[in-house]
Amino acid sequence: MKKKNSVKKGTIPIYIVLGFASLASLFPFYWMFVMATRPSAAYNSIPPAMLPGTKLVENFQKVLDTIPFFQAMWNTILLCTGVTILVLLISSLAGFAFAKFDFPGKTFFFIAILLTMVIPPQLGLIPQYYMISQLGWLDTLMGAGVLFLLNPLGIFLMRQYISESVPDELMEAAKLDGCTNFRIYWSIVLPIIKPAFATLGIIVFTLVWGEFLWQFTVLRDPSSYTLQVALASLNTAFRVDFGMLLSGVFWATVPLIIIFLMFNRLFISSITDGAVK
Repeated sequence: MKKKNSVKKGTIPIYIVLGFASLASLFPFYWMFVMATRPSAAYNSIPPAMLPGTKLVENFQKVLDTIPFFQAMWNTILLCTGVTILVLLISSLAGFAFAKFDFPGKTFFFIAILLTMVIPPQLGLIPQYYMISQLGWLDTLMGAGVLFLLNPLGIFLMRQYISESVPDELMEAAKLDGCTNFRIYWSIVLPIIKPAFATLGIIVFTLVWGEFLWQFTVLRDPSSYTLQVALASLNTAFRVDFGMLLSGVFWATVPLIIIFLMFNRLFISSITDGAVK
């Protein structure tokens, strides 16, 4: 009994540290919400405002009057959803091939894919823009998302997860029953790797949602703007309305929080599964 009590007492400092860390990580979002409810002058006030104001609706109305916010959000949701689905499909197929099949150049191709992670994306901006312009994909969601479809991190994650989670004996049994490789992938591998799907899906969705440079480069028509490009237009060279700007940023962040809460359980399951294995 004493041993159990000592263990419980030993965990109290851990929970205290985790509690402070959680509050510290949530504070920027809370402060952004506070600034979204106050006039622009409150941004530079001393001491800083810590309680919400009454300008939330007014500031958001300014956003709606300045940019096509809901159109940009719809474009962003379409872009992120489409890219996420395709990345999950491509990465899982590639990871399945690298994990369970032997073919010429397997190690070379896998290392080559991983090496692309160390190349700064800015280096390829000009040739990539030229390629997209030649294909006629400027001002389209296709042009804004095509560069994200090959995800080295996703292929690596899927390869590692499939290698550890899908037994070779299970695949051999499926082949004896007459299953093709794609049937094995669809009926056996996909159900097993759902936690990894959730983890990679959240990573890719947030990555594309927060991408600015490439989207700003290829999307010049206001009707094709994503949220990041549309919010950038709120920041003018003559005057910045911080209340309006942070109101737009706040409402642009809400869908990400909803997505994370929806798939949070699978995300944690993926991490704990990897720890147990």
